[in-house]
Amino acid sequence: MAKGYWVAHVDVTDQDAYVTGYIASAKDTLAAYSATFKVRAGPRTVVEGAARARTVVIEFPSYQAALDCYNAPEYQKAKAKRDLVATGDLVIIEGYDS
Repeated sequence: MAKGYWVAHVDVTDQDAYVTGYIASAKDTLAAYSATFKVRAGPRTVVEGAARARTVVIEFPSYQAALDCYNAPEYQKAKAKRDLVATGDLVIIEGYDS
């Protein structure tokens, strides 16, 4: 079964509120869906196009788990906190399973 991924590009306007609000609120929901961070805003070089300040990639056991986590009421509460202090683009995508 192919894994699922969240690929996010985010600009954060208030880092403290992002950490204490969104990240603290989303942590348990992400864990409940067996999410693991593969990329979390590390150094990068944009070689084509444009990107936001942070890139985050989160892996889930399946595409369905990635969708279910995003749609979970608990995650939506955390997202509401993120929306106050960040702007971003999020794609939920099924991984390639050769």
